[in-house]
Amino acid sequence: MNGNKPIEQIIENAAASVEMEGYTIDSKSKEWCQKLLRNEITMQEYISLVKKKAGVKA
Repeated sequence: MNGNKPIEQIIENAAASVEMEGYTIDSKSKEWCQKLLRNEITMQEYISLVKKKAGVKA
């Protein structure tokens, strides 16, 4: 990760790239990504949150 850019800017740049492909990133998903990058949640917790939001069980 580029240490010169704040996490928020990095996430916004990534979201813009994904949105150019036709997908949307909501604010909750961006919040979870920030927490992951700040080591406030683990990758497994992040994956669980995304799966739950998408309605995926197990």
